[in-house]
Amino acid sequence: MAKTQTLRKPAQLRERGLLPAGPPGAIENVAARYAVAVPPALAALIDRGAPEDPIARQFVPHIRELETQPHELADPIGDDAHSPVPGIVHRYPDRVLLKLTQICAVYCRFCFRRETVGKPGALDRAALAAALDYIRSHAEIWEVILTGGDPLVLSARRLREVMKALAAIDHVKVIRIHTRVPVADPARVTAELVRAMKRKGKAVYVAVHVNHPRELSAAARAAVARIADAGIPLLSQSVLLAGVNDTAEVMRGLMRALVECRIKPYYLHHADLAPGTSHLRTDIETGQTLMRDVRGHVSGLCQPTYVLDIPGGHGKSPIGPNYLERTGSNGAAHYVVADFNGGKHDYPPR
Repeated sequence: MAKTQTLRKPAQLRERGLLPAGPPGAIENVAARYAVAVPPALAALIDRGAPEDPIARQFVPHIRELETQPHELADPIGDDAHSPVPGIVHRYPDRVLLKLTQICAVYCRFCFRRETVGKPGALDRAALAAALDYIRSHAEIWEVILTGGDPLVLSARRLREVMKALAAIDHVKVIRIHTRVPVADPARVTAELVRAMKRKGKAVYVAVHVNHPRELSAAARAAVARIADAGIPLLSQSVLLAGVNDTAEVMRGLMRALVECRIKPYYLHHADLAPGTSHLRTDIETGQTLMRDVRGHVSGLCQPTYVLDIPGGHGKSPIGPNYLERTGSNGAAHYVVADFNGGKHDYPPR
């Protein structure tokens, strides 16, 4: 088997030593339900000698994905309820998601769209035209977020067409691209693809999904550098995952590595209630403790916002630790502020 082949079948994963040897069984049932793709760049990062390798936990299918909890939802963040036309999700007043494709370079085992991603095809021309017409007809839309699937699996030509169409809409001032490609398939981030992202007169941002510092390989760092060197600001999105980044050491290392790569930490997502993902979720208190640790031990540049996407399509809310409380009443009222070590300090009301 060619080393450059993306691994899509359990048999291929077994051949590469990423699954236990043995006859077909439950993992085949997982792969039949949820898309599997482990590209060479990520397969090379997996430590086959580690039973709970943090890279493998994110991308290699697990038998526990067949366990669905009562509170888990096929559409955990309510995309469908806020989709006025195919490809558009309009949850917040001033911005929309534009889902160009359902294909990704890699399929994360915790994906909140795992029931829909992996199916062939992108928005056809008629559907894309309708989505763009929706954006044109809603002057309140200030920002368009390209997502999917992963928009950077599209050809540079196709991406350029979409970016050009969005750039022609006067009220759209910001275009944000959400992607895993720089870490999943860094060679795909060519000079041509980077040029396709840039649009004169529009602010373009790229949000890269990274969950563990080892994902930022030399090739991934070179890929994001090509984007940064072109003058496109980079943000990060990470998901808090059990056994992947739920320790202070790993979280500090991740946030520092991102900033070293000129990627500003943006969101740390509490893992969504997607089916078959309970083994990868932590409790909220774990995330709050980690955020308190990060606040106290790494640069202010390294601070993401810890958020929960409320089920049902009600949007994101910050759920990080609270450092401030008001005590007393009337003239005796004052604040108590906690430092990162847990110490409490009085502060006047004004």
